[in-house]
Amino acid sequence: MMQSLRAIGYSFDTALADIVDNSISARATHIDIRFRADPAYLAIIDNGQGMTQETLIAAMRHGAFGPEGMRDAADLGRYGLGLKTASLSQCRRFTVVSLAAGALSAARWDLDEVEAADDWVLEVLSAEEAAVVPHAANLMELGSGTVVLWENFDRATAGEASPAAALERLVDESRDHLALIFHRFLHPDVPGPGVQLAINSLPIAPIDPFLSGNRYTERLPEEAVQLEGQTIRIQPFILPHLSHITPAELQAVGSKDLLRQTQGFYVYRNRRLIISGTWFRLIRHDELSKLARVRIDIPNALDHLWSLDVKKSTATPPEQVRAVLKRIIDRIADRSHNVFRERRRRVRALTITHLWERVRVRGGLAYQLNRLHPAIEETLDSLPADQRLKVQQLLRLIELGLPADSIYSDMASDEVVHPDSPEVRQELLQQVTNWLSTAGDNLTIREHLLAALPALEPFSMYPRVTKSIIEELTNAN
Repeated sequence: MMQSLRAIGYSFDTALADIVDNSISARATHIDIRFRADPAYLAIIDNGQGMTQETLIAAMRHGAFGPEGMRDAADLGRYGLGLKTASLSQCRRFTVVSLAAGALSAARWDLDEVEAADDWVLEVLSAEEAAVVPHAANLMELGSGTVVLWENFDRATAGEASPAAALERLVDESRDHLALIFHRFLHPDVPGPGVQLAINSLPIAPIDPFLSGNRYTERLPEEAVQLEGQTIRIQPFILPHLSHITPAELQAVGSKDLLRQTQGFYVYRNRRLIISGTWFRLIRHDELSKLARVRIDIPNALDHLWSLDVKKSTATPPEQVRAVLKRIIDRIADRSHNVFRERRRRVRALTITHLWERVRVRGGLAYQLNRLHPAIEETLDSLPADQRLKVQQLLRLIELGLPADSIYSDMASDEVVHPDSPEVRQELLQQVTNWLSTAGDNLTIREHLLAALPALEPFSMYPRVTKSIIEELTNAN
């Protein structure tokens, strides 16, 4: 049975998070994950309320407190398996040392001993044996708390040429996972002291998927769903456009390439994240909805309706909630789309002389070149009638061949289309120089032309380049 439970599907970071759950449930305010490569071990040390020997032995039993029992409203546990299954999914031996009411207690599961005896052999350590377990001395300094010690790693480092290096990498990669899963404890959004979480005494900074500290993040009206006397709270957010996200914030949410993947619902059970970045198949992930995030807070009393798994990493909303979620999706997806539309409207302000015009035609929209744009108008006026007609036909062909789908996709993905470059600057400078040559020595026309450039496409699309061109030509004048 114990060997079978090892294959329940824990990854290293989800197993580690499950142990942290226990520390938070024990009212810990400081949790330090200590790792050593040789001899390899990992210890999770907390300053929680600790356990007596009787409580500890019960906690080491599989399913001692099952899913049907009434739990404290803040309890992050569910099935009474997490401590055991999470630990043994990564290593063959784990020890728990706990200090409560001044008494030190310890117990150990060792799969080698279990297999040799072919029995449920739980080793209960004496106070003297417990005192020499790595980091047990830290508990005496804290006054109360618990140490969970993992040793004899096998599954965590299976197939690795250097188990020590692999273990070090796994611990390091867990940092971002823990920063996201427990971000509402690391930066508490309710009254209370919060939780300090560290790896080898290096603090873990929270990763807020909603960028709620950014003043451009939109917090839409919250909705509440009553179910079996319990309240489910649903809070939609719209992230700012990338132009309003700092590099540090962008790194925290996983880079711009991951924004599309991380849109969707974020389900929290007692403020602990259990599901992220899914629409529960109610809609598909879309480029223009990638700024939409919805925080769902559920109490542990409704676990049975959400089909919560042992690892607390998957859940399914009940039918009563899905109807509300679908309605919310339609509203926030439209708002996410508007972020891109509004940005384009701001960029294409009414004061700009546009090169392209958006016109409504039968059956939809079309984009046409502005024949009154100075560059086009001047070119057409300078041509004989027969050549002017050919150029008009060419312009119409360009309009019909506009790659609208590709432009839509590129803009939605925030790709930089036509970035500033020396080539772009040279082309724009050449165009202005040509116009100035027609003005001759008329300084008034030259000054008006340079002053009008920032409001003239495509110059308005390259403000820094345009500014440098104006300065260069003004100084030359």
